[in-house]
Amino acid sequence: MVGANLSRVTINDTQYTLRLRMKLIIAIIKPHKLDDVRNGLIACGHNAMTVSNVEGFGRQKGRTEIYRGAEYYYDWVPKVKIELAVSDDVVDAVIQIIIETARSSKIGDGKIFVMNLTNAYRIRTGESGDTAL
Repeated sequence: MVGANLSRVTINDTQYTLRLRMKLIIAIIKPHKLDDVRNGLIACGHNAMTVSNVEGFGRQKGRTEIYRGAEYYYDWVPKVKIELAVSDDVVDAVIQIIIETARSSKIGDGKIFVMNLTNAYRIRTGESGDTAL
């Protein structure tokens, strides 16, 4: 990695510097916050996202439930994973929307991960790069 938006690649002993103009944002949030996050993103013009139901644990360490008088402990906590491919210039705004709409200020609110995205392709048209987003 050369800088925040640059990456070096070597092909056949020739070094190239690539400008990374896209990011992949992955947010793990509480399931009941999905509609708030989605509506916040759509209101700001970010219509494309992938949503998956996932399970995991972190500091929250699972949950205890009582069913028919018996107490059950579940290690895995249900969460929702949102994936968004965005151009570099809107990353901070998207992250801020997710934080503001997903926060309950309680343990288990989730995490946001941001990764460089080297390319994207629209299958229907063959467009690539941030125009495919």
